[in-house]
Amino acid sequence: MKDFINELTDDSIDLLKRLIATPSLSKEENRTADLIQEFFSERNIPFSRLENNIWSRNQGFNKELPTILLNSHHDTVKPNASWTKDPFEPLVEGDMLSGLGSNDAGGALVSLLATYLYFYYRTDLPVNIIFAATAEEEISGKNGIELLLKKLPEISYGIIGEPTQMHLAVAEKGLLVLDCVSSGVSGHAAREEGENAIYNAVKDIQWFSTFRFPKVSETLGQVKMTVTGINAGTQHNVVPDICEFMVDVRATDAYSLNETLDVIRENVSCEVKPRSVRLQPSGISSEHPLVRSAVELGRTLYGSPTLSDQALMPFETVKIGPGDSARSHTADEHIFISEIQYGVKIYINLLKETFRKY
Repeated sequence: MKDFINELTDDSIDLLKRLIATPSLSKEENRTADLIQEFFSERNIPFSRLENNIWSRNQGFNKELPTILLNSHHDTVKPNASWTKDPFEPLVEGDMLSGLGSNDAGGALVSLLATYLYFYYRTDLPVNIIFAATAEEEISGKNGIELLLKKLPEISYGIIGEPTQMHLAVAEKGLLVLDCVSSGVSGHAAREEGENAIYNAVKDIQWFSTFRFPKVSETLGQVKMTVTGINAGTQHNVVPDICEFMVDVRATDAYSLNETLDVIRENVSCEVKPRSVRLQPSGISSEHPLVRSAVELGRTLYGSPTLSDQALMPFETVKIGPGDSARSHTADEHIFISEIQYGVKIYINLLKETFRKY
């Protein structure tokens, strides 16, 4: 069995190298989708494709059983100007594999794929397993997991592959981006006339910077609000009648996004427009078999402040994968081959322990 796992892991690492060598910026993932499609075809494993999303279900799929989702993404951000290596060259130096998308989230993607193949032929599983390699995660796009979920059967819970050092994120903050408009009355700056919209905005900005929501999440802590942009005024001698500012709100599972919005609107005088209410906070019960199994395997549980495709999934999810979130979106991004090997081992053992609890 060790030889089988090692073979699956080696194959997955080879795939990762090919993925790194193939640009896959968000909305431009067709070529990496082709590679994943070829990977399945070469092994005679049935799969489906929707846009640039590739998914497959285990051979013993049974409609009477609950279904779990193994998911990660194959799109990347753009390489920043600080790279000293070719971001599209899969460079191996000892144990380290460098390249764009190696850590976020190529290592998790191929580790989950190896895990899926390990269980693929089993007909005695207490659950169905669907593996999905999806697009547009880095931009929270609508043609990634959100599109694919409309085609999948009902999902009981999901394992989302992101770099967490193989510890378990049992909750994740959601996101609201707010466009706020404070109004006033224009006038000449030299006279005592008009109502300055900037001054009105300052009062609300001060509230955003100091307010603390009454309910605090056990895993995610406080709701975090940050004013991240402001625009007002046309020229030096005109009192501005409009001041626009932008707020980043990291929501917790203590409130729904609509409840978060209600609290904000009750406390500020400006007009508040959310860009969307799609990216919900997420979490899973501490008594879930998957969580209990993770604890038994020595995994640390934590709440994640960063956003992933969990925000688009209306079922319980966890986030876990090889690599380190601190390396994501950085120059000379890398992952260690030993992290992928360890990741496959933990994923397989995590599912085995969870299945024993059914």
